[in-house]
Amino acid sequence: MNTPRFTVSVAARHLPESSGGDEGGFAFAYTVTIRNDGAAAAQLVARHWIITDASGHVEEVRGLGVVGHQPLLQPGEAFEYTSGARLATPSGTMRGTYFCITDDARWFDTPIPEFVLATAASLH
Repeated sequence: MNTPRFTVSVAARHLPESSGGDEGGFAFAYTVTIRNDGAAAAQLVARHWIITDASGHVEEVRGLGVVGHQPLLQPGEAFEYTSGARLATPSGTMRGTYFCITDDARWFDTPIPEFVLATAASLH
């Protein structure tokens, strides 16, 4: 039996041009790369995000796939996408889990390591 293994890396950036305005808050984009480092093909089926702003407010987001996709990754393949989040504070964190299934119908969870969302000013 081949062991499934997805690894996740994330790069985030503040979007000052999309912050404030009518929607208020601070806008961020994050680019996620999901790589199949295992020996079996597997598909990302669903996601669960935990978004925490600097005041401790927590929002959970659950849904099927990512940006309209449920990528099937062969061993060695990667999938990259960019999405966004809006916070009421100039900084916060995101972390979560992808729910995945192998091509022989074995479910497994892939942790999404915590990453920081922050404006340049909030880092000083």
